[in-house]
Amino acid sequence: MNSLLAGRCLCGAVQYAVKDEFVYALNCHCSNCRRATGSAFKPFAGIERNKLGITQGQDDLLIFGDENAAHDVHCKICGSLLFSVVREGEFAHVTLGTLSDTPTIRPTAHIFVGSKAPWYSITDELPQHDEFG
Repeated sequence: MNSLLAGRCLCGAVQYAVKDEFVYALNCHCSNCRRATGSAFKPFAGIERNKLGITQGQDDLLIFGDENAAHDVHCKICGSLLFSVVREGEFAHVTLGTLSDTPTIRPTAHIFVGSKAPWYSITDELPQHDEFG
């Protein structure tokens, strides 16, 4: 049986639980992920949306995008990007940096390196893809 992992925003107002059953994990270098995180890339893990739930702070969520389609879920108090809902609402891309517990999965590749920040150098041996895969 796979365990539940805890995650939270910076201020702790929003907390979530997600099953440690991620299907994939990647480092995304697209300009949208860089802007949303303020970082060189967004490390995330993908999982079926029904395997993630908000455990505290439902009223403190800020939805950016189409709530009925693709959107980002932030804490409206501190602004932390917790996860993105993608693939017709069926999957969530959980930002690995918001997990309090350690998942069993690790990123397996870098995606959208064709638009990565010119000031950042990828120094690991993971595969690099110009687009999504």
